[in-house]
Amino acid sequence: MIERFFKGHSNRFVASYLVLIADVIISAGAFSAAYLLRFNFETEAIVPHDFLYCLSVTVAIRFLFFLLFRSHQGIIRHTSLEDVQLLVYAVTTSAVGISLSSWLLWQCTGWVSFYVPVSILLIDYFCCLVALALSRLIVKAFYWSLVATDEGSRQRVLIYGAGLTGLLTRKALAQDTVNRYTILAFIDDNPYKIQKVIQGLKVLSRQDAYARYIRNQPVRPQVILAMGRVGLPQKNEITEFFLQHQVHVKTIPTIEQWIGGKLNSAQIRDVRIEDLLERDPIDLNNRLVGEQLCGQVVLVTGAAGSIGSELVRQVLRHRPQTIVLLDQAESALFDLEFQLNREHPPAPTRTRLVLKIADVADENRMGHIFREVRPAFVFHAAAYKHVPLMEQHPYEAVRVNVIGTRIVADLSVRHGVRTFVMISTDKAVNPTNVMGATKRLAEMYVQSLNQPDKALRQSRFIVTRFGNVLGSNGSVVTVFRKQIQAGGPVTVTHPDIIRYFMTVPEACQLVLEAGAMGRGGEVFVFDMGEPVRIAELARKMIYLSGYTAGKDIQIVYTGLRPGEKLYEELLNDNEQTLPTHHPKIMIAQVVAPEPESMKEALNILQLLLIEGDATRLVKTIKQLIPEYISQNSVFASLDH
Repeated sequence: MIERFFKGHSNRFVASYLVLIADVIISAGAFSAAYLLRFNFETEAIVPHDFLYCLSVTVAIRFLFFLLFRSHQGIIRHTSLEDVQLLVYAVTTSAVGISLSSWLLWQCTGWVSFYVPVSILLIDYFCCLVALALSRLIVKAFYWSLVATDEGSRQRVLIYGAGLTGLLTRKALAQDTVNRYTILAFIDDNPYKIQKVIQGLKVLSRQDAYARYIRNQPVRPQVILAMGRVGLPQKNEITEFFLQHQVHVKTIPTIEQWIGGKLNSAQIRDVRIEDLLERDPIDLNNRLVGEQLCGQVVLVTGAAGSIGSELVRQVLRHRPQTIVLLDQAESALFDLEFQLNREHPPAPTRTRLVLKIADVADENRMGHIFREVRPAFVFHAAAYKHVPLMEQHPYEAVRVNVIGTRIVADLSVRHGVRTFVMISTDKAVNPTNVMGATKRLAEMYVQSLNQPDKALRQSRFIVTRFGNVLGSNGSVVTVFRKQIQAGGPVTVTHPDIIRYFMTVPEACQLVLEAGAMGRGGEVFVFDMGEPVRIAELARKMIYLSGYTAGKDIQIVYTGLRPGEKLYEELLNDNEQTLPTHHPKIMIAQVVAPEPESMKEALNILQLLLIEGDATRLVKTIKQLIPEYISQNSVFASLDH
C-alpha cells in the first residue's frame, strides 16, 4: 500500500510546514539525547525544571533559525549537498545564539538555572546536525527505493563518462520523476577509473559494459554521452561502436546551453547526424570582419534561404547600420523577420532590418533597390541549386544563376559597392549538370569584373566555393530525415556516391572571412574535410533514429539522377590552390576571362532566353565551358 501511495503521488511534495514541525521535533529529541549523554543516562542527576527550561529555549531559538535559513523548504526526495549546507548554517548559528542568550540571561539575572551548559550544547550540536541530515537522507533513500521497484516502466541507462559531466547527468536523471531511469553503470575510457565505484555505480570499460548489459540482452539500455568537450573522432568512434550493436545513443548539450547553469533531463536528446559530421570550431579573424561591416549597409540576396538567413544572423553580430534582406519567397522572408525580431528585440542601437521582395533577374526592380539602399557590401546567395530540377528547367537556371548574378554584379559596380561576395558551389567544378554549369558561368563573369585595366578597382569581386551544407533546404540530410519519419524507404541514388559536407554556420563564417581577406578576383575554396559516403550516412541516420537498416527501414538504390555525378570536386583539372592565413581557406588559381568576351557571351544567352529553346541554351553553355560534360542527362547527346 505504501508503495502504491508513492507511485500514485510521485509529483506531490510534503508541505514545508510539516518538514518544519519534524525538524523541531528532531531538535527536541537531539537536545534530550544530549542531556542524557551529558549525565551518563543518570536521570536522578537531571533537574526537571532546568531541563525543561533549557529545552524550551533551545527549541525556540532553533525554530527561529530554521525559519531564517528556510532549511525546511527543500524537497526531501531531492535532498542535495546544498540542502545539508543550509542545515549546517541553521544549526551552527542557532547554537551560537542559544549560547549567547543563555549567558546574557545568567549575567543579567544571576540565576544559574537560565544557563545552558556549553558541554550540553556541543553534544546537542552534533546530535541535532546528524539527526536532521540523516532524516532527510533516509526519507530520500526510502522514497527512491519504493519508486524503483517498478523496473518494467523504467528506462535502463549507461552513462558514458565518469567525470563531473557524467555525475551531473546522473543527478539530472535521478531527479526526473516523469521519465524514470535506472542507471546501470558508468562507462569511461580512462584506465585509472575503470573498476572503481563512483556514487555507488561501477565504472566499466566499453567492452565490459557491452558484455554485461548489451550482449544477449532482449531489451538493450540507452547510452548517454556525457563527456563534456570531446573530439569528433572519439565521438564518432564511440557512437559507431554502439550503433553497430543497435544501442540507442543520446547526448547532452554543451555546458553553455544548460538552463540556469544546471542540466535538465529534458535537454538530453538523441545524437543527430549533424553531431557526427560537424567539425572543430573555426578560429576566425572576427576583428577584421567587424571593422569592415560595422556601421555599413549590407545587402544579402537569397536572404530567406538556409545560407542567406545564417549570413544575416552572423552579419548582425558585427553591428552594421542596415541589413537589406532580399528574396522572392515572401513567406520565408516574413518568417525570417519574425525570428530575427524575437532574437534581437527592437532597440535604438539595433541594426535596421529592411525587407525587399524581389527577383534578382528583374533588372528594373533591382536597380530601384540599389538606388534606394546604397549598399556597401553585397553577399549574393540567391540561386537555384537543385540539380535534377534545373536539368529540367535550364531557362530558369540561366535566368537566375547567370543573368541574375550579372545584374546584381553590374549594379554593384555602378553604385560603388565596396565588396561583392558570390556564394558558389563545388558543382561548378568540371560541371556535369545545368545547375553547376550556370554557377560556373556566374563565377567567370564575377571574376571578369576585376580586370586591372578597368576603372573598377573601388569594388572587390570575390567568389566562395564549397560543397553540400548540412540542414540546408533540400539537403540529403533533410530528405533522409523526412523519409525515416515516414517509415521509409530511404532512397540513395548509388551505393558509391560520396559528398562533402559542412554545417551552415561554418560555411557562413568562412564566407565572411573570405570576404574580409579578399582583394578582388579570387575564387576562395573551403576545406570541406573528409568526404562522406551517402549510403553510410543513410545507415547511420536510420540507427540514430532507433531503427535497424534493412530490417525496420529499407535503403533503396534508385540510380543517379539527371546531371548527378558520383564524386564532387572543389577544383577542376587545370586549377591549383594557394594558401591563405586561414588553414581552411585556399585560393583557387583560376584564369579570369576577358570582360568583353564574357559580356558578349552573356548577351547571347540573354537573347536565347527570349527564344526559350532549352537545347540551344545548353549547347551554348557547353561552348563557353568546354569541361561541361553532361552525365545521365538528355543533354549528353550535345557532347558528341
